[in-house]
Amino acid sequence: VARDEQIDQRITEILNATGWFTETQVRVDDGIVFLDGTANSEDHRVWARDLAAKTQDVVAVVNRIAVEKTADWTFAPALGAVQSVAKRLVASLPLFVLALIVLPLAWWLSSLAANGLRRWLLGGLDSPFLRSVVARAMALPIFLIGLYVVLQVAGLTQIAFSLIGGAGVLGIIFGFAFRDIAENFLASLLLSIRQPFRSGDLIDVEGQLGSVHSMNTRSTVLISPEGNHIQIPNSTVFKSIITNFTAAPEGRDSVTVGVGYDAAINDAQEIIAGVLSRHEAILNDPPPMVLVEALGASTVNLRAYYWVNVRDYSLLKVKSSVLRLTKKALMDAGVSMPDDAREIIFPDGVPLVRQSETAPEPATIVAKETSAERTVAEASLENDQDDVVERATRGDSPEDDGDLLH
Repeated sequence: VARDEQIDQRITEILNATGWFTETQVRVDDGIVFLDGTANSEDHRVWARDLAAKTQDVVAVVNRIAVEKTADWTFAPALGAVQSVAKRLVASLPLFVLALIVLPLAWWLSSLAANGLRRWLLGGLDSPFLRSVVARAMALPIFLIGLYVVLQVAGLTQIAFSLIGGAGVLGIIFGFAFRDIAENFLASLLLSIRQPFRSGDLIDVEGQLGSVHSMNTRSTVLISPEGNHIQIPNSTVFKSIITNFTAAPEGRDSVTVGVGYDAAINDAQEIIAGVLSRHEAILNDPPPMVLVEALGASTVNLRAYYWVNVRDYSLLKVKSSVLRLTKKALMDAGVSMPDDAREIIFPDGVPLVRQSETAPEPATIVAKETSAERTVAEASLENDQDDVVERATRGDSPEDDGDLLH
C-alpha cells in the first residue's frame, strides 16, 4: 500500500515533468488528492485529474487547477454578443409596434381633448394663454395613460418609476439653475389670471412709463412716449407696483396760476373756472375746481383741478391749452400776473435821466392771443399714444414670439 507521501511525490514529479502546469501544489490526505495550480489548457487540467485518479491507492481527487487565460484574437465573442442583441431586438419588435401605435394615438387624443377644452373654456377664461395652459394640463393624463400602457406591456414599469424618481432630483437641480426662467413663466401665468393691464394700456412699472405692446412667457414689452421698446421681466412686473393710467376712462390733472395781490381772488377763480367749463376736452361731471393753494412771495397761487377723458384726449395737450387760455382770459380781464420776486444786480450801475431830459418811450409789445382751444403747435387734443405705438411697431419687434394678451 502506497503512503500519502509517496503518492504526493509521484504525482508532483509527473506534473512538473510535463511542463504544462505552473505553481503546482499536490497534497494527499488519507488517499484524497488535492490538486492546485494553473494549467495552460482545459485538456491538460482534465489530464491532471485523470492522472491522479489512476494513481495506486488514490481514493478521490479534488481538482482545483485553474486554466490560464490567454488572449483570444477572434470575433467569436463579439459575434455572439451581436447575435444576442439581434435576438432580443426581434423579440422586442411587437413592443415597438405597440409603442408606435399607442403613443401617437395617445398624443392625438390628448391634442384633440386639449382643443376641445380650449373651445369649452372660451367663455370662462379671456386669456388665450391661460386657456391653453389649463387645457393642456387637463388633457395630459390621456397621454400619460398611453405611456403607462406601453411601459406595463414592456415590463418597464419599475424602471419608469426609478426614472421618475431620478427626474425629481434632476428637477430640483434644474429648478435652481433655471429659477429665473421658471419664475418669469409662472409670473406670466399669474398676470394672465389677474390681468392688471391690457394691450394698449398706459402703465408705469418701477418708473418705466409706456403703453403695453405685448407680453410673452419671459417679459412684458412697453413702448415709451418716445417710441422706445422697454422689456421688463414678468417677475418684476408681478412683484412691482403697477400704475395703470388708462384702466379708468377718466383722469384728473391740474394747473397752477399765480395772480397779483391786488386782484380779487374770487374774480380770478370765476374766470379760470369759466375757461375750464367751456373747454371741449374737460368734463363737467365732476365739475372743475379752482382753489387757493398758497400765498407766494409776490403772487397768490391758484390751482385748478379738472377731469379729462384720457382715452380720447392727451393730458399734456389739454394742459397746454388750459394754461394758454387761462393766461389770455386773466389778462383780458385786467388781472395782474406778476412774476416771482427776484434780486437784480447792475454791475455797471444804473443810468440816471434828469427831469429836463426827455427819456425815450419804452417799446410797446402787443401780444396777439387766440381764444381757440387748439393751436397749430398743439395740433389736435386727441390722445396720440396710439400713433406712437403704431410708429414704434413698424420695425421688427424684439422677442416677437407670441402675445399672451391676445
